[in-house]
Amino acid sequence: MIGRLTGRLARKSPQQIILDAGGVGYRLHVSLATFYSLPEEGGEITLEVYTGVREDAIYLYGFRDSREKTLFEQLITVSKIGPKLALNILSGMAGEDLRRAIVNGDVAHLSTVPGVGVKTAERMVVELRDKIAASDDAPSPEIDPGLGGDEKRSVDDAVAALVNLGYRRKEAEKAVAGAARQGGTGLEALIRGALTLLSK
Repeated sequence: MIGRLTGRLARKSPQQIILDAGGVGYRLHVSLATFYSLPEEGGEITLEVYTGVREDAIYLYGFRDSREKTLFEQLITVSKIGPKLALNILSGMAGEDLRRAIVNGDVAHLSTVPGVGVKTAERMVVELRDKIAASDDAPSPEIDPGLGGDEKRSVDDAVAALVNLGYRRKEAEKAVAGAARQGGTGLEALIRGALTLLSK
């Protein structure tokens, strides 16, 4: 299986490129995110590659970095999401936004991507949330972005207090987000609620 290719960009379009490497022209399907990161034709590039094998053909998918490739590989494990739809999803939403939406269970945001309906978005959340949340670089859970100044300070102070107690920042942010969703308001309530969640 091909895992990475380095060579000259012979041709590019928003859906696929031709990469000359070792005298062979490889056709790779790419997302818009990868397409926009490419140099002009003739430039040297290195792409992470996923090799898809079907009964009638072998398909290569190119990615600008390992994070995008990993996200692609996670997406195609979801029921009824194949490589074509996975690339479409990566083209329709920035990787970090996509990961955050999945972790936060934001079905409404996920279903704004063309080709992704509510049921597909729900499957993405159910099947990928824990995998993405467990990764070392998981996005922080979203705490209501509409919070006022005092409430935002309480959230920030609660996270800082938990970090000072020895909890990892992402662990603290997740617990405070959970306490806020349960109706916790004010610094003391957020800390108490977060500690309760962390003790479970």
